[in-house]
Amino acid sequence: MQGQTQDLKDRYRLLSEIARRRGFFWGSFEIYGGLSGFLDLGPLGTGLKRQIEDLWREFFLARHGFVEISTPIITPHRVLEASGHVENFKDPMTECTNCHRRFRADQLVKESTGLETEGLSLEQLGSLLAKVKCPECGGILGPPQYFVTMFKTTIGPYGEDPAYGRPEAAQGIFVDFRRVYEVMREKMPLGIAQVGTVLRNEISPRQGPIRLREFTIMDFELFFDPDTPDCPYLGEVKDEELSIVTEKDRLADADRTTQITAGQAVTTGAIKSSWAAYFMALSKRFLTQLGIQSQYQRFFEKLPTERAHYSAQTFDQEVKLDRWNWVEVAGFAYRTDYDLKKHMEATGLDLRVFKPYDSPLEKTVRVVRPDHEKIRKQFGSDAGKIMSLLAREDLTEKVRGKRPGQTLEVGGNDVPIEFFNTKEEKVKETGTKYIPHVVEPSFGVERLVYASLEHNLRMKEDRLIVSLPFKLAPIQASVYPLVNKDGLDAKARQIYEELTADGLRVEYDEAGSIGRRYARADEAGIPLGITIDYDTLKDDTVTLRDRDTWVQVRTKTDRLRETIHMIVNNGFPSETR
Repeated sequence: MQGQTQDLKDRYRLLSEIARRRGFFWGSFEIYGGLSGFLDLGPLGTGLKRQIEDLWREFFLARHGFVEISTPIITPHRVLEASGHVENFKDPMTECTNCHRRFRADQLVKESTGLETEGLSLEQLGSLLAKVKCPECGGILGPPQYFVTMFKTTIGPYGEDPAYGRPEAAQGIFVDFRRVYEVMREKMPLGIAQVGTVLRNEISPRQGPIRLREFTIMDFELFFDPDTPDCPYLGEVKDEELSIVTEKDRLADADRTTQITAGQAVTTGAIKSSWAAYFMALSKRFLTQLGIQSQYQRFFEKLPTERAHYSAQTFDQEVKLDRWNWVEVAGFAYRTDYDLKKHMEATGLDLRVFKPYDSPLEKTVRVVRPDHEKIRKQFGSDAGKIMSLLAREDLTEKVRGKRPGQTLEVGGNDVPIEFFNTKEEKVKETGTKYIPHVVEPSFGVERLVYASLEHNLRMKEDRLIVSLPFKLAPIQASVYPLVNKDGLDAKARQIYEELTADGLRVEYDEAGSIGRRYARADEAGIPLGITIDYDTLKDDTVTLRDRDTWVQVRTKTDRLRETIHMIVNNGFPSETR
């Protein structure tokens, strides 16, 4: 971001102007005055988003054999109640006593005072708010209160089934874990991913594309055996240096970043899960591929009071941005067995994984079985239902501590404890069951779209250039006929079609002067310009122009595709036209 771009002022404003002008992004519902917290992606923004998603799939899913699913955006209340979101997914809100505008209290305090506010109680925030004025009218702010940030809705014409717009993609994965595990032939560890829309009813989103009420999340859950927690891929990244703001330093009020390799972080316990360390190192490389240099990346460890209710350890991957300083673009949470355990408790279904022993073990166990004859005599026609319900129970656990004369409630019937027989039996155990632990890397796509654009924004002379990497660019080359006559347009169309058929993302541009077209392409982030001129008709050569250096070279049309692939791999030739 520095060096050749240090003369850029207010990148967000400049980038927003380019984004609207060239079709990357703009605020939603513009013709109706706009609506904060919502963003439209134009043709180039949609293309960039798609390239980021595909690169993410390549980095994290394809190379590890992880699978991807798609689940509904609308999630029943009972699912999010079981997962703890109904109780915990809330933010502190304050209202101006004068203009009655509402704001997120912790962010308002942080913006006004510079103090870290995550995890503070309502009382602590209230005392800090006393020193802050309303940013709209300067009025006095009221005491903070919690606001549930999930969009609430109902399912059905009578609203009989309450639901929410999902605040994360993870719960769909946890609910589907058993099904996907079986489909994938019961292999562990297992990575399950989802890319899709999530909704969060932000109180007062005032950060353009950074804080949205509707956005896309790229998320995967890595399920593994807690008894064999080591990541087999860690050796590939053990020497990758990570910049971490640790919990220890934050608690000591030390404003510093620790430089530590991924391997050292696991050895010292700075990162509790080797899977998390591996994915963090991989994500650093992933962001570098987006054009975000490593010195503008860091991992920020959340304090216990700041972590989500399901997390034993969380790191936010942050990127330094011009207007908002350090901004989270991804999160790495060690969710242990929290989610699967909660869904087991809520549904009564066994979501454990069976792990076979190397050889069967023989052991003596206490077995409790119902006396069918006594139950039939006592309950008659209800006996079948009672026996069916008992078959689902762990009777050894159910009758534990029961004394003669007591009963066991089964389907509304009281079954005497004497109707159960207990004895010792020798059994062979072929394996055991466990609840998998989970490491979750989760990425916000729109934030990555914005961060990649800002970090690739350059200025050459008096012209703004979006220097997106070739693989990431929504349009990789633009074909220009010098003029639209004398057969130049027909030749240009032929070249355009050949390059498109070869798999390149190419556009055809014949509008305006060639200089104007070059400038337009520079702002659109198009790495290569291909100009067809009168020399093309004489010697079958075209001009190749590099977006970043403006260097131009001539190449034969029959070697054009070969030359483009050489440029992608080795950079643009230095010889000028």
